[in-house]
Amino acid sequence: MLNPVKNIKVYEVIMEEIKDIVKKGELKSGEKLPSERELADKLEVSRTSVREALKALTMLGLIESKHGEGNFIKSNFENSLLEPLSIVFLLIGSKNEDIIELRRIIEPEAAGLAAKNITESELRDLKEIMKELNNSLDAEICAQLDKKFHYKIAQASGNHLISTIMFSISSLIEKYIDSSRIHNINKKVVKLQHEEIYKALESRDSKKASEYVKKHLELGII
Repeated sequence: MLNPVKNIKVYEVIMEEIKDIVKKGELKSGEKLPSERELADKLEVSRTSVREALKALTMLGLIESKHGEGNFIKSNFENSLLEPLSIVFLLIGSKNEDIIELRRIIEPEAAGLAAKNITESELRDLKEIMKELNNSLDAEICAQLDKKFHYKIAQASGNHLISTIMFSISSLIEKYIDSSRIHNINKKVVKLQHEEIYKALESRDSKKASEYVKKHLELGII
């Protein structure tokens, strides 16, 4: 399962060993890692080196530490991309429009996949979100529900990478774009377009689902 590490000064090697056992499926999401002492013994390194490696893996979002229980492979990676994306967004001087453009690239394809893979339970969830959105007059609540609607479609794609990226994009939107922009959108148009998207998903029409999401994003909905 684990191979001894000869160079105890390179804690990155320990990280690679731990990542390797995850790749091989020997440790899965939510499972507990061996203790620091056990890792140190098996890898023939100091506990300090193991601790440094675990700290780095925690910062990367691969593992999480639970007080009094130990270290675990994370079971939910949705937040893992948010902080790196936020830092990049700020450092390279990205514009709000860059986020919208990224959505226009990803979401139509995600909707096409969702039309093939969506479950009856997910369709019911989408219908309930639409109902809440149509009945709400509060701009902030509408923005949250609109985000939830699109994220649910990403989840329904069945592709965990897409849904994780979409979650991070949604969080960037929440963090950096004024959600009151939804006030500038015709609520009737939004309602009709959501219904078009829903019907395409319900009828398992990938082409229409993709086209309708693309049309919807051209409104500038956040």
